Amino acid sequence: MTKTTLTQIISDPSCMDDYDPNAMSVTQARAFIQQFLTPVIETEQADVMHSLGRVLSADIVSPSNVPNYDNSAMDGYAFQFADADKSLKVIGTAYAGRPFDEEVNAGECVKIMTGAMLPKGVDTVVMQERVNQTNGKITLNDSKISQGANIRLAGEDLQLDQTVLAKGHLMRPADIGLVASLGIGTVNVYRQLKVAFFSTGDELIGVGKPLKSGQIYDSNRYTLFGMLSRLGVAIQDLGVVPDDPALLESTLLKAANENDVVITSGGVSVGEADYMKTLLIKHGQVLFWKINMKPGRPLAYGKIGTDEENNVRATHYFGLPGNPVSAMVTFYQFVREALIILMGSMPKPLPLFKVECTEPIKKATGRTEFQRGILYLTEGGSWKVKPLPNQGSGVLSSMSAANCFIVLDDMTGNCNSGELVEVQLLEGLI
Repeated sequence: MTKTTLTQIISDPSCMDDYDPNAMSVTQARAFIQQFLTPVIETEQADVMHSLGRVLSADIVSPSNVPNYDNSAMDGYAFQFADADKSLKVIGTAYAGRPFDEEVNAGECVKIMTGAMLPKGVDTVVMQERVNQTNGKITLNDSKISQGANIRLAGEDLQLDQTVLAKGHLMRPADIGLVASLGIGTVNVYRQLKVAFFSTGDELIGVGKPLKSGQIYDSNRYTLFGMLSRLGVAIQDLGVVPDDPALLESTLLKAANENDVVITSGGVSVGEADYMKTLLIKHGQVLFWKINMKPGRPLAYGKIGTDEENNVRATHYFGLPGNPVSAMVTFYQFVREALIILMGSMPKPLPLFKVECTEPIKKATGRTEFQRGILYLTEGGSWKVKPLPNQGSGVLSSMSAANCFIVLDDMTGNCNSGELVEVQLLEGLI
């Protein structure tokens, strides 16, 4: 698929064969969005201790071998393998950080601790439980030990000048420790992606205020904040904006001017009070879709302030449905992946695996459904999934109770109890 401008598609949808604003599949929408994602290019340095969730802007290369000396993989005795069948005299002890500096000769051995440097003259370590010790000497009671056993060789983990983490890698907890093990205190990273979000609707009210008739507490900002925090982006919460065109316009323009991405929830449907569509057409190039999925059918994507001729800053825009579950599902299936690309990394597909479903599921073909489920381990040691009883798009408690999505693609219809279904874990995402 060639890269097509939003302007072309808006003015002439036929210029993209598989673009249909009233019937786009999940796969099509995901691929379509990716065409327009240009990662941030500005870079900075970050302390390795505070680099979690940041994206590397340069390779990290090992400045040394890791480990940088041969050492013992366990507590035991170090000796020459040629002497394995002899009685060996214990001539000292090697500790981690306090090596035994003398050479070990034939007929001798050294007691050695895990991580201690191997003394000169030894090539094998035996576990201390595999020896008999009498009067300062040991004999091996392990006939299966082989030469070089229980030794970590220099460079076994990482070698000098080896690329340890590549440019575009998103830093995880293990990566922080890995970089620290190299003695590297700062890393080169792309600047944080700046993301603003707000909710729309007269019916919404902030937490802590008394509810009036017809009002509900805004939950979407809180779930969005949590999901964005997982990604390590810089977050700007612009609160709840009522259905006032002037206020919506000023909030939208402020968000677009100060951020790389703007996310809204609500106001992207076809109701009389859904003003966002008009504002977005006025200030940007935005597409409104009805995606063949449940929950989360309405979705908007585009750019605000797009003006290529005058080089005006363009901010990515995602308009999510107002229903709490729909907002979360569309974030996980479309927005999360897009943000990771914009951060300078390449998202890994969320793993899907098949397990037995314990209850029947009613579903129409022609759309993809993301049903909430509980994945559990049976007493027999097999994994099964139970769909939650209330799958309504406004039932946020179902997202709290669930630990996975049951993913039923557009070709799948009703499922019987006992059938295999695909599940997508939520752990680590929510």
